[in-house]
Amino acid sequence: MPDLKIVEVLTRIIDVPLVRSHKFATTSMDAQPILLVSIKTDGGVVGHGEGVVPGGPWWGGESVETMKVIVDRYITPILLGRTVDDLTKIMLDIERVVANARFAKASVEVALHDAWARCLNVPVHTLLGGAFRNSVDVTWALGAAPVAEILDEAAEKLDSRMHFSFKLKMGALEPDVDTQRILDIVDGLGGRAGVRVDVNARWDRFTALKYLPRLADGGVELIEQPTPGEQIDVLAELNHLLPVPIMADESVSTPHDALEVVRQGAADVIAIKTTKCGGLAKSREIAAIAKAAGIACHGATSIEGPIGTAASIHFACSEPGINFGTELFGPLLFAVDILQEPLRYGEGKVRLPEGPGLGVELDMGMVDKLTRD
Repeated sequence: MPDLKIVEVLTRIIDVPLVRSHKFATTSMDAQPILLVSIKTDGGVVGHGEGVVPGGPWWGGESVETMKVIVDRYITPILLGRTVDDLTKIMLDIERVVANARFAKASVEVALHDAWARCLNVPVHTLLGGAFRNSVDVTWALGAAPVAEILDEAAEKLDSRMHFSFKLKMGALEPDVDTQRILDIVDGLGGRAGVRVDVNARWDRFTALKYLPRLADGGVELIEQPTPGEQIDVLAELNHLLPVPIMADESVSTPHDALEVVRQGAADVIAIKTTKCGGLAKSREIAAIAKAAGIACHGATSIEGPIGTAASIHFACSEPGINFGTELFGPLLFAVDILQEPLRYGEGKVRLPEGPGLGVELDMGMVDKLTRD
């Protein structure tokens, strides 16, 4: 087995162009910035992790630029000279130096998992207890585009048998206009696919009480985070009112958040992003709380690249608590592939990568081309 001692930590920001603009409630993006973290051991093994947020600091307060400073200046000194199998203690030591910054921590934690698994010549899911399935369902996010554009894109995905359920972003338009847009899309799909919506915490209580029942009555099958994340009591009120599931996203970033959602009955589903939760271990803690309470979990995305997506696939395939599908579509939104062999999508699913570590290999020529000066 190669020497496990960490001798080098490298970070770089890459900007990956998208196949189309992806619109959120308050912003849109034509390229996804990614902080790529590479941890090298004395035995020559390199593990990779990603620091990614959906569309910039508007969502969780972090950006690739802030993550790079935190990893370079505060986390790297904790890593150097340690061994990658000392992962639990390393992450505890990082917690003593860096508060919050869960996206930055996730990039390092995943890189440690990748490096350790490669040293052992086993897949990352082995370190998580082993995979019990080799693929997971993937919902496609259609963003906040106009109705005709949405329906064309959905038809293409259905006809190619790539995806069979869709999530639509809300919150960028006036609520009445936005709600009618969704109802028109549901009607236009004619029952060919399930439709979910994500308001990205942009509505207040009164707006949600007025318009969410219309969405539920109109055929929307799930409503994600309609109101601000900290207002868990409001989320609970809505969850008790509506006949369709509420999914908590911005409301749950930590195990304590998940416990509070359970206590108040604030959601039927919890969106687990391995990035926003601070890595694989913390994601498993949240899934354990949800399982104990009978709450479903969804493998959510921050529009990760293939490294972050591969890590989430390993997590989802080894965690029975992820029982409400996933939206691990990130690499499909990219106009270029940064892997030597792309992840395998089809028939509404993505397959678990095979091989040591995360089971994927970067195309360093493309990574170099996309690296920000």
